[in-house]
Amino acid sequence: MSFHDVRFPTDISLGAEGGPERRTDIVVLGSGHEERNARWSASRRSYNAGYGVKSVDDLFTVIEFFEERRGRLFGFRWKDHADWTSSRPGSAITALDQPLGTGDGTTSTFQLAKRYGSVHAPFTRTIAKPVAGTVVVAVDGAPRSLGTDFTVDTATGLVTFLPGHMPSVGATLTAGFAFDVPVRFDTDKLAVSLSGFRHGAIPSIPIVEIRL
Repeated sequence: MSFHDVRFPTDISLGAEGGPERRTDIVVLGSGHEERNARWSASRRSYNAGYGVKSVDDLFTVIEFFEERRGRLFGFRWKDHADWTSSRPGSAITALDQPLGTGDGTTSTFQLAKRYGSVHAPFTRTIAKPVAGTVVVAVDGAPRSLGTDFTVDTATGLVTFLPGHMPSVGATLTAGFAFDVPVRFDTDKLAVSLSGFRHGAIPSIPIVEIRL
């Protein structure tokens, strides 16, 4: 998949609107009861970055970014300011934030993920674009060292334990991290408006999450 490992300007994405979306088919029976079926196993996020454009400088920045991505052709990183770390809002990232896996003595590579909910039907979201330098890992609660004990692929979200540091059978692995959402523009056209000498706006800049 065509992807540029670059983040959309965060000062503009800060003013964006959006969040997760799911697709559910609902059939209402003659009795009034419903049958519901989830069409997607995972949610998909979408955003409108147009709300973050506050000046002509912002306008030019988005146009430049859009042109380099060739519209919808290349994906890129997006910081969702409402959900961008393994911890709860306002809390520091720790190596105990999220489950990473359980050691079996042979598996060395584990996928970063974030868990939502805890009781009825927890949803586990794959994290494919962690932010470099933010990933921390613990084995049975003991912190491990990046580069000595494990490595992180920031293009895939895979954590690999190095030879001699393989988790033992039954060991509990946990991780903490900051992450971006892999997205693309959901349009090949930007409708630009200049409302004054130093003011500009792009009413709609649709952004949609991509599967990797």
